[in-house]
Amino acid sequence: MRTGIFLSYAGGFREAADQVVEFEKIGVDIALVAEAYSYDAISQLGYLAAKTSTIELGTGVVPIYPRTPTLLGMTAAGLDYVSDGRFRLGIGTSGPQVMEGFHGVPFDAPLGRTREVVEICRQVWRREKISYDGKHYQIPLPEGRGTGLGKPLRLINHPVRERIPITIAALGPKNVELTAEIAEGWQPVFYYPEKADAVWGDALRAGSAKRDPELGPLDVMVSASLAIGENLEDRLAWAKPQLALYIGGMGARGQNFYHKLATRYGFGAVADHIQDLFLAGKKQEAIDAVPDELVRNTSLVGPRGFVKERLAAYAEAGVTTMLVHPLASDDREAVAFVEELVSLTS
Repeated sequence: MRTGIFLSYAGGFREAADQVVEFEKIGVDIALVAEAYSYDAISQLGYLAAKTSTIELGTGVVPIYPRTPTLLGMTAAGLDYVSDGRFRLGIGTSGPQVMEGFHGVPFDAPLGRTREVVEICRQVWRREKISYDGKHYQIPLPEGRGTGLGKPLRLINHPVRERIPITIAALGPKNVELTAEIAEGWQPVFYYPEKADAVWGDALRAGSAKRDPELGPLDVMVSASLAIGENLEDRLAWAKPQLALYIGGMGARGQNFYHKLATRYGFGAVADHIQDLFLAGKKQEAIDAVPDELVRNTSLVGPRGFVKERLAAYAEAGVTTMLVHPLASDDREAVAFVEELVSLTS
């Protein structure tokens, strides 16, 4: 199992970049930068590329709606170049709250747009003249749109690789099926290994049946909070604010992917309660309502032996890359937790 670090989008990036240098030294395989509605992930990854030399770097994730498919392809090729072939493009749809509320673009046709974005990016990296007549993207613009002066163009530069790995963040069955069909990697969130097959197994198998063998096995990249050691049970509470935010506040009633996931895990009534509290402005009560069982089984928090058992459960469920957020009191403790994780997965 590979190990990775998931950098927060909440400030302090220069310090986090120095930490990534330390993680590279102890053998961490990959570092991902999130975006949401924070600083953009791309500029930060350029900075990381200059500070590191061996660790794989990726977006975790950038939404497909604000950038054109060709811009995503160009950007990925550029980051792959400055990192000497160490970049992985992580994409996702995010949700209507962010796309329409922050970017001002419609949240429509997530499945169709994702497929077309992937196909166009791969045309860019193969240095083909971009000619694409999809349902959602037409390049060049067809007659009757624009000036009529557009013509097919290819990327000027020669990319380091003609196929940069693509990871898709997906939770719903149709999105997961599409990911298993067309992407090199899948990035779910709040992954509960014992319940994963019941939630996603059919979708993964359906997508895998249509998968091009040249893509290789699907890299299942799962994120989890991390704290390894004795007497760290209190760290479970540190992970609850994120769960409360996502289950309760990331989206509206009936349009919250994380609430739906918690419901599919069997926590429907609790998810409803968390959402009611969060949307009523009672954020601390929403945090307190997050059950220990959900946190414990979607995290790596506890003594070394317990974490080793949980890693075995993740591996049994098909996880190939473990991305972690250290629940640490300082940088030194964070590095120590991650170093212990690397030793357990080696």
